[in-house]
Amino acid sequence: MAMENKIGVIVDSYQVGVREGLKKAKAAGADGVQIYAVKGEFSPQALNAAARKEYRDYIESLGLEISAIVGDLGGHGFQDASANRQKIDESKRIMELAMDMGTNIVTTHIGIVPDDKNSAIYEAMHKACDELSTFASEMDAYFAIETGPETSAHLKSFLDTLSSKGVSVNFDPANMVMVTGDDPVQGVHNLKDYIVHTHAKDGIQLRPVDPREVYGFLGFEKGMDHDVIAQMAESGAAFREVPLGEGSVDWKAYLQALQDIGYKGYLTIEREVGTNPEADIQLAVDFLKKLKG
Repeated sequence: MAMENKIGVIVDSYQVGVREGLKKAKAAGADGVQIYAVKGEFSPQALNAAARKEYRDYIESLGLEISAIVGDLGGHGFQDASANRQKIDESKRIMELAMDMGTNIVTTHIGIVPDDKNSAIYEAMHKACDELSTFASEMDAYFAIETGPETSAHLKSFLDTLSSKGVSVNFDPANMVMVTGDDPVQGVHNLKDYIVHTHAKDGIQLRPVDPREVYGFLGFEKGMDHDVIAQMAESGAAFREVPLGEGSVDWKAYLQALQDIGYKGYLTIEREVGTNPEADIQLAVDFLKKLKG
C-alpha cells in the first residue's frame, strides 16, 4: 500500500524530556514530532520569542518538523462554563505557540459531548468550541479534537453545528476500539471532512465501559487525567493499550480508509503505557513503514 503519510512520534512518550525525546524520535526514523505544550519546558509561558526560534531551529537541524502540538488542558474539557474563559484563553496561547513553531494544529480533548443538545453542558462546550473554531480559522489553523469519548457519528453531529472547521479532528483509532467500541474505518468516513491529524495507537476492549469512567464528566466523576487513563490502559479491567498491530485496529483497512478520503497528514505514534517505550515506538515506526509500502 503506497501511502504519502509521514510518520510522527509524540516525544513525551519517551519520558526523557523534550530535547532528548527529539533525538530519539529522529533516531527511530520519524519524519516529525508532536510535543506537549500544556506545562513545563515547552509551554507558552516558558518560551519567549527568542526561545521559540531557537527550539524551532534546533528541530529543523535534526531534519524533523512538528506535526502538531498537544494542548490538552485536562479536567472536564470545556464542559464547565465557569472554567472556560481561562481554558479558552490558554488554548489560544498554545495555538499561537504552535504557529510560531511551524505547525497549525493543536490537538485537544473537549470532554464528552452530551447526547442532550439542550443541556447546559452541551451549550458550554458549543460556545467554547465556536470561539476557538473562529480563532483558529482566522489563523488558518485547527484545534483538533481527539476521538474516543463518543462515537464518530455523534462527534460529527456536534462539529457540523460549529460556524467553521477551525475545530476539527485528531483521529485516534485505539481510543475508539478501547472505549466506545466504535469502528475506526467507518469513523474515518464519518469524519472525513474534519480529520487533520491522527494518532497511531492500538488497543483492545476487555469489557464494555462507560466513557464517563474513563474521561470523566461534569457532575459524574473527576475530570480527565492522562496518568489515570494510562493506568487504566495498562492494568485496568476494561481495555488495554497494546503495541501497533497487536490490538483490534485493522491497520490495513484503516490506512486504506484514510487513503480513500484523501488524508495526507501525519500518523503520529503515541505510547502511553509499557516499561520500554523506546522499543515500542521503534516497532511502531517499522510497522507503519512496512504497511505504507
